[in-house]
This record gives sequence, C-alpha cells and structure tokens, in this order.
Amino acid sequence: MLSEALKAQIQTAYSRFLEAKGFKPRYGQRLMIAEAAKVLGAIEQDEQGMRISADTVVAIEAGTGVGKTVAYSLALIPLAKATDKRLVIATATVALQEQILYRDLPDVQQNSGLNFSFAIAKGRRRYLCVARLASLLAEGKEQNQTAELFAEEGFSIELDSDLLALYKRLQSQLESGAWDGDRDRLPEPLNEHDWARLSVDHHQCAKRRCAYIGHCPFYLAKEAAEKVDVIVTNHDLLLADLALGGGVVLPAPADSLYVFDEAHHLADKAISHFAHKSRLHATQSWLLQTEKTLAKLLAQNPSQGETAKTLMEMAEQARELRNKQQDMQKLCEQLAEFDDSRQLVQRFAAGKIPEPLREAGLLLGQGFTALQQRLEGFVERLKDVLDGENRASLSRQQAELWYPLFGSLQARAAENLALWQAFCAQDQAGEPPTARWLALVETDDIEVNASPILAAPTLRRNLWQRAYGALLTSATLTALGRFDRLRTRAGLPDNTHCQVVPSPFDYAKAGLLRVPDLKADPSDNAAHSAAISSVLPELLAGSQGSLVLFSSRRQMQEVFAALPDELAERILRQGEHSKQKTLQIHRERIEKGQPSILFGLASFAEGIDLPGALCEQVVIAKIPFAVPDEPVEATLAEWIKASGGNPFMQISVPDASLKLIQACGRLIRSENDRGTITVLDRRLLTRPYGKAILESLPPFRRELG
Repeated sequence: MLSEALKAQIQTAYSRFLEAKGFKPRYGQRLMIAEAAKVLGAIEQDEQGMRISADTVVAIEAGTGVGKTVAYSLALIPLAKATDKRLVIATATVALQEQILYRDLPDVQQNSGLNFSFAIAKGRRRYLCVARLASLLAEGKEQNQTAELFAEEGFSIELDSDLLALYKRLQSQLESGAWDGDRDRLPEPLNEHDWARLSVDHHQCAKRRCAYIGHCPFYLAKEAAEKVDVIVTNHDLLLADLALGGGVVLPAPADSLYVFDEAHHLADKAISHFAHKSRLHATQSWLLQTEKTLAKLLAQNPSQGETAKTLMEMAEQARELRNKQQDMQKLCEQLAEFDDSRQLVQRFAAGKIPEPLREAGLLLGQGFTALQQRLEGFVERLKDVLDGENRASLSRQQAELWYPLFGSLQARAAENLALWQAFCAQDQAGEPPTARWLALVETDDIEVNASPILAAPTLRRNLWQRAYGALLTSATLTALGRFDRLRTRAGLPDNTHCQVVPSPFDYAKAGLLRVPDLKADPSDNAAHSAAISSVLPELLAGSQGSLVLFSSRRQMQEVFAALPDELAERILRQGEHSKQKTLQIHRERIEKGQPSILFGLASFAEGIDLPGALCEQVVIAKIPFAVPDEPVEATLAEWIKASGGNPFMQISVPDASLKLIQACGRLIRSENDRGTITVLDRRLLTRPYGKAILESLPPFRRELG
C-alpha cells in the first residue's frame, strides 16, 4: 500500500509543477499519476529490499496531450527513491530519448520541488576506446605489424595523414577535457567506418583489466550513471543488457523500477534482438581470414609452446568449419528455389526444416561449439596475463593487443553457434515454433535465419519475473480497444493492471474523419492508385501542410507519377532526402507561407510531430495491413491457425488498427490544432472488421460516404 507520506509528496510535486508552469490539472494526467503510484507503490519488499510480491506490471495507454512523461516522472521518481531502486526509463526512439533527457526531466526537476539526479546510459560502441586510439597512434614496428593482422575485425591502422591528424586532435581534446569521448559530442564529424576503429563492443573490451580503465569514457559514464536516481536509455540497450544477464551496463533488474515509453514497440524489439542470422559465404570468408590471421600470429610466435599449439588447433578448426559451411551452402542451393524463380525468401512451413539440412546444421553447431570453447579458453588465458598471471607465456603488451581480436572472434563464433542451435532445435509441442528461413541477399549469398515468433516467453523470463516493477506506456497500447494484443505479444503477467487515460483534446471539435466513396477496390492496386491520383488535387486544395501516407513504396511512386506537375512540385517524397532533411524542408516551406505535402510510408505514420499549419490534413491510402508473407508473421499465423485460431482477426486486424490509430495521431498534436483525416479505403465501412477498426479511432466528427 502506498504510504500517506509518499502519496502527499507526489501530490505536492504535481501541484508545484502545475503552479510553476501556469497549467491547469488534466484529468488524464492525474489519473495516470494515481494509477502508476497505486499499483507500483503496492509492491512488497523483504528486509533486503527484494520484491516478495507477485510480478508487478502496469500498462497505461495515454492519449496524445496527456503529458505522460511528466506523469510517470512525478509518480515514480519519489517511489523509486523511497524503495531504494533506480528508475530506468527506456524509449524506442532517439528523438524521445533526447526529449526526456534534455527537456522533460529538467523541466520536472526545476518546477516540481523533487530532488533527483539523472543521466543517459549508452552502449560501449557510443564511446571512444582509449586503448584502441592509443594503438592506432602508437609508434613502433612491432605494434603496427600486429595491428595489421586485425584488419578484418576493424583493427587496421592504415590511416591517411588527415585521419591520423584528426585522431591526434581527438586525443588532445580528450586529455585536455574538451571532449569526454562520447560519440554524440564529437568535436569533429567522423563517419561510421572511421568511428568503428575507435570503439569496441562488450566482447572486445578488456574491462577492468585494461591499462586505460581509469580514463575510459564508457566506464566513467557508467560510474557516473551508477550514482544517479534516474537513468534514460533505449529498448535495445536494455534488452542487450538482459541478454548478458542484467546489471552489466544498467542496474540489475531486481534493483530497477522500469518505465517502457513507446511500449508498443517492445515486443517487436525483443523478437528482433533475440533472432539469429548468418550468411554462408560471408562466414566462409571470415573463417578463411581467421585461418590467415592465426597463421600470421603463429609465425610471429613460433616457440611459445602452449600458445602456439592453441593457435594451430584453432586454425585447423576454422579450416574444418569452412569446409562444412561450403557443404551447407551447396545443400541450401539444392533445397531452395532461388535459381529457378529468383524467389528471395525460402520459408520453412511451421519452422520445420528438412532433415538433411538439420543434420548439416547440427554438424556446424558442433564445430562452432568447439571453436567457441577454444576461443573462450584462450581469452581467459589473455585475462590471466592482464591480471599478472603469465601462464600463457605472453607479454602483457601482446595480451593487450590480442585481447580485442580474440574477443571479437569469440563473439562471432558464439553468434554462429547460437544461429545453428536455434535453426536445428526441435520445437516443443504446444509451444510457439521458431520461424526458420533462407534468404538470398544482395551479393548472391544465402542468409540463414531463425527467429522467435513471440517475445512473450523471453520477456516473461528475463524481464517481468526479475524486475522490481514496470510501467508500460504509449499513446497506442490497445488494438480494437483491448489490451489483448499487448498481453499476448509481450507476455505480460496475468495480474497486469491495464488502464486507458483519455486525451484532453476535443477530437470532435478539432477534426473531421472522412471515408469518401473512391469507387475503387484497394485490392486492385492499379485502379486504386489511379483513383487516389484523381482525387488528391481536390483533397489537398486549401491545406498548407499535408501528410499523405502509403502502405507501399510502389503505390506512392505510382500516385506521384500520375499527379499534375503543379501539385507534384509541392510534394516531398520519403527517400528523396533523409527523414530529418525532408521534415526540415517541409517546415521551411510552411514558414515561408508555401504549401507543402509530405508523401510517406510507415515510419512517417509515427513519431513525427507536425503541429499547426505543418499538418492540417492527413490522407491515408489504405488500411495498413502488414505484408502477409513476412517469415516471422507467416509462421505465427500458421501456428495460430493450427491452434484453432483466426490469424487474420487475431494478428492482421489488431495490427492494422494500431497502425491506423498512430497515423491518425499525426493530425492533432496540440489543443489548438484543427484538420481533416481522409481514409481512401471503403473497407472501413463495408467489412465487419473495418467497422471494428473505425470504432477504435479517435472520436473525430465523421463524414462517411
């Protein structure tokens, strides 16, 4: 039960915030504060501060304009501090992460009277590796020759004079304190390839054994974050941390009170994060390069007994694995239909792969198990050297140079091992199968894929059962007015408290929703595109800023090509420029009083903020049904059908409903916004599922043709 003192602190903070900002209380915001504090404040602890009550999750759909970041901050910062937990706020996008970090939390801190500190948490790849920089700039023939062996793993030090000068300036700025090693605060621009030479991942980092640990930007940032009350991060880093066991980069789950903002993305992020893939020819090339690298190291260290023996054994394992990869590639080419039909994806129904493929995959799994174990053992020897135990007959200098390379080799071997284990595993009866497929990629390589079809088991096991507590929030958590989709996909505990808090916007006054009689069936792509082209000039007349959303790039191009030149000149199509540049041009046009029209796909239907004249009209070409042949969704549909369900009603319709709500959410971004939404798909009126989708949309005025 939430204590009276804590309840009073939260209420006082909210009152102070409203007074300082000159705001009036919003019903939805008050309700969100109350629900979050009530549910998560009821968690019971033992004497050590560990949760002893059931898994505790609250899911709150907060409509646009509620001010959800302020709501959960005011409710949960006092609660986290009172229970000696860390509040970890995770977002799906960089844009929201930066908004929370640089606008929302400073605003709450300044105006609520709450005393708290906050910081951002990023992965190692976002920070300079000082050891890597020192190696790049090091003088001496021996170091340079050794580093050249690592070229295939991004360790090449063949630098042109300009890049070398830039690295020297970065070193100087780091030493003087003018730069903290954070990539996002680089004093000079650096492309992805050149930055990759300066950073490492978890496996390449020597961690506390590194000679530069006291100056490591990542560890300095991590230590600073360990002292704050609130950590802002992203879904990907949080999932990566959980995969490593939790508590590696972020606080341990048991010590964390989580907020998942943009939570409708969490399940898909988790599926993507725990999927595995490997390209057969690319892996053969990597194994060949590994053989060559190990041979060069062996040539440099011919008399180092145990080390030389291990290098030879690993080279032989890589050679054997390369032969097995070649056998697998031949088998995949025989089984798949790439040569005849140029079909780009060969999915295995219900995730069941042919037995010859499984047998070959098991052999690869055995080979990568042996190689990964050998590499792991050698990495442990290098750690011993760095710890001062010279059992490997290597100098500390050699160990420091070799550790990132062998850490990288071990990680790649482990990735291939995970792929073949998932690809060849026997699915448990009654459980969701793993989606398995082959894909022909751009270099005529074959990519082998294995992916879970639901994130529920993984999230349940690694997150909900381990976390102290969690809040999931978004403007779109429900589908067709229910939380069923979220519960199923994210594996929420049965006792999850779900709540919808309303937007403060008067949608009936602010907007009009039209479904005109286009006299073209969306299933007839050519006729539908032609009909859209014929009505768009009239629809967009009189609007300064407009957003037209398509479900496919092909239809977007067809419609654009058929428009009159006068209208086409006002259009900015997604893909012509970067997303940021496209939106910038659009804003500049509107500011000059010029009409501007955005043509976009799914990524323009969510996460962009175009208030006022920037978006007075949203036109949606079709109900945004997902492509039915995507391997993960197709396997999920098969499983649901085999279990007696209806995949269309259980997957396609709820997903389309969610996407359509997100698209409609681009229109009204503030209480003063006004505009029109036009959906050019009469299935909203003529099909039973369409009527269900229509009823789930915001309560705009309706004009249904």
